[in-house]
Amino acid sequence: MEIKSKRILKGANSTLSRLRVNDKFFGYVLEDTDRGLIQGMPLAEIQRIKVPARTAIPTGRYRVDITWSNRFKRKMIILIGVPGFSGIRSHSGNTHQNTDGCLLTGFKSGTENGEFMVGDSRLASEALHKAVLAALTAGEEVWWTITQDYQ
Repeated sequence: MEIKSKRILKGANSTLSRLRVNDKFFGYVLEDTDRGLIQGMPLAEIQRIKVPARTAIPTGRYRVDITWSNRFKRKMIILIGVPGFSGIRSHSGNTHQNTDGCLLTGFKSGTENGEFMVGDSRLASEALHKAVLAALTAGEEVWWTITQDYQ
């Protein structure tokens, strides 16, 4: 399974992406501020630029799994091997204040107080979790690629 999010709009504190699953439009992703991090950057540079819990993860391609989250007390999607970050999950939430560096999925997008947001997030998060779980159960690898193409 291939999950792709393309960052399209950048706000002061939020970044909005279009989300595709196996090349079909799925919805949107909300992240914290894109500070220009790239997967291949030296770790020291990522750590120098990153603002903890307020920075979008580096663009790149990451393996996806579903593991237990001690914070959320349930199994959730996790991106593996994000340089300079740990515990990067995809979950529900609506604004950049809900991200702490994670990826928030939604079926709708909009703005609130000058920042981007996603809507129907719980539904989108549950649908993505179900699709990823089905792929992993079938023995497929799941990958999430993050790119940018700002409009």
